[in-house]
Amino acid sequence: MNQKRLLTIQDISCVGQCSLTVALPILSAMGIETAILPSAVLSTHTGGFKNFTFRDLTDDLPGIKNHWKEQGIRFGAFYTGYVGSARQLDYILDIVNETGTEGAKLIVDPVMGDHGRLYVGFDNCFVERMKQFCAKADVILPNITECAFMLGEEYRQTGHTMEYVEHVIEGLRKIGAKNIVMTGVEMNDREQGVAVYNDETGKISTYFREKVPGVYHGTGDIYSSVFSGAYFLGKSLEESARIAVDFTVSAIKTTEGDNAHWYGVRFEKVLGELTYLAKE
Repeated sequence: MNQKRLLTIQDISCVGQCSLTVALPILSAMGIETAILPSAVLSTHTGGFKNFTFRDLTDDLPGIKNHWKEQGIRFGAFYTGYVGSARQLDYILDIVNETGTEGAKLIVDPVMGDHGRLYVGFDNCFVERMKQFCAKADVILPNITECAFMLGEEYRQTGHTMEYVEHVIEGLRKIGAKNIVMTGVEMNDREQGVAVYNDETGKISTYFREKVPGVYHGTGDIYSSVFSGAYFLGKSLEESARIAVDFTVSAIKTTEGDNAHWYGVRFEKVLGELTYLAKE
């Protein structure tokens, strides 16, 4: 069977333009055969919706893994997003170890919170388990909130100097992280972007674009999906980070100023910007 496929493991939020409903179309537009493994099923995402339903799929993971092994199904890379429970992290590592091809990469978006707060359903015990999980990854993609929780430090919304960036990256390296892409970095009130630590070179680079006012749900999932696809296609860590920033900004601009579309961004309108990657 074809071994050049990527498995993404995260929830299905049925409405809300995030998680698997973002990852699958983005990766497909990039020409990547994409398999999915839902960690949970929610009626909507948890940002702003009330009384959403949640079904944890933890107990389904071992059986799915065993079936894949029986069928000889293998994956060339793994990309994880929202994980429904701490117990799932051990199952996911089993899946990576038992179904990955030689040299398969594990890319982890440690989805836990944003804007200085943990998402509903997460606590400090989950943060500790996620730290251990991140130490097993080839690349991690935490936002500033997730960095703060993993380091046990106060959240800093803006004013992220290079000294601060270096401090955070050093802290993440101490917990075992290798290649690091910090998202949501703001060194002034006009720009937002990423700081990238390359474990091979030992260097930190940054990339910024204009900051679009407002709060846009699902943009972290958009960013991580584009990054994972570009990296899987052989782009460098730094180039993958830049491609993902540029696409995320384009996606946000499709919805800028539309207060009726508060729950996500219309990324579908700019998917064509990614199709060149499928032809390279």
